[in-house]
Amino acid sequence: MNKKLQDEATDKLFEAILLLRTKDECYNFFEDIGTIAEIKAFAQRLEVAKMLNDGKTYREIHQKTGASEATISRVNRCLN
Repeated sequence: MNKKLQDEATDKLFEAILLLRTKDECYNFFEDIGTIAEIKAFAQRLEVAKMLNDGKTYREIHQKTGASEATISRVNRCLN
């Protein structure tokens, strides 16, 4: 875990996320705290991570998700 990320405010954010029970609650919560672009970026990175775990190439990932090579590389570093 990155110690730079961990603080009281982030702990509260994660505790709030852990209370969400349904997809509708998630949509409402994330719409309140982030922009559409920010939410879509998280979703894209999750898809990139899944595809990397499935052994897909950077090119295949870019073609399916539109993620840049820099984003794919960043996600790959986090997985490793």
